[in-house]
Amino acid sequence: MTTPPSAKNMKAMRIHAFTNQSHLTYEDAPLPTLNKDDVLIRVHAAGVNPIDWKVCAGTHPLAAKMELPLIPGWDVAGTIEAVGSAVTNFKVGEAVFAKPDHFRQGAYAEFIAVRAVEVAPKPASISFVEAASLPLVALTTWQALILTAQLQQGQRILIHGAAGGIGSFAVQLAKAKGAYVIGTGSANNQAFIAELGADEFIDYNNTDFEALLKDASQKVDVVYDTVGNAAGETQSRSWSVLKEGGFLVSIVRPEPDKALAEQYKVGSALVVVSPSGEQLAEIAKLVDAGAIKPIVSVVLPLADALEAHALNKTGHTRGKIVLQVV
Repeated sequence: MTTPPSAKNMKAMRIHAFTNQSHLTYEDAPLPTLNKDDVLIRVHAAGVNPIDWKVCAGTHPLAAKMELPLIPGWDVAGTIEAVGSAVTNFKVGEAVFAKPDHFRQGAYAEFIAVRAVEVAPKPASISFVEAASLPLVALTTWQALILTAQLQQGQRILIHGAAGGIGSFAVQLAKAKGAYVIGTGSANNQAFIAELGADEFIDYNNTDFEALLKDASQKVDVVYDTVGNAAGETQSRSWSVLKEGGFLVSIVRPEPDKALAEQYKVGSALVVVSPSGEQLAEIAKLVDAGAIKPIVSVVLPLADALEAHALNKTGHTRGKIVLQVV
């Protein structure tokens, strides 16, 4: 049973020290304070992302700027419980989803306060659990491929880690934009990546993607690096598969080498996601049109967040893990 909004406390998963994930505990926490430009969301579900357990462990750079005790979780879907005095575009009871500000208390809780500009109406065609799987991966990929790399219809794109939470969304978005999609993954994910809409599959364990794509006719317009791995090895091998004038966009460090970008005569960028209700509204249209389907592999109760983190940390789940709150 969820905490009534008239209560002073709610249930939440919180950390009191940035040491390791075992410090994440299910406990009472104060209800969020609602600012005039905020909405209070009764959380139905919260998506799980690598940043969650990295922050809890203190290994993510953002952890140094966060206040303790901290409620993690930066994917949320739920219903509006209250609105701030300056909010006019949402009403109580409305179903919404959002990627909240990283520097406020997160979504592993019964309630969360989020700035209204970061919120969008939930896609009508999907559940709260499915909606909670989308905001962070959807905004990251929208900002990387559409706004930064400016992916166009008919272009060729190589997506590294195409079966993961971000990669599986990227394949679908790229296809929705009319691109020719090449996805890398392990052999057991070949059929899954094809089902997402990829035109070609490369088994990264047994095939050097740069050898397959070395000829001029096979080179790509865009590389999307969602993997990184040791010393940026995937990224360093990706420059040679780009056409002149192409673009390498990464969401994992290290930042793409500007000297190499100049050498290969391509563009490059590291994208760090920003909240945007406006962009989520555009993404919701694609979901309701059937162009994007959320991929949820595991659903767990909020109190099992530690188990969710352990599964996410393996890096081998398809799509997303979601915590169900209501």
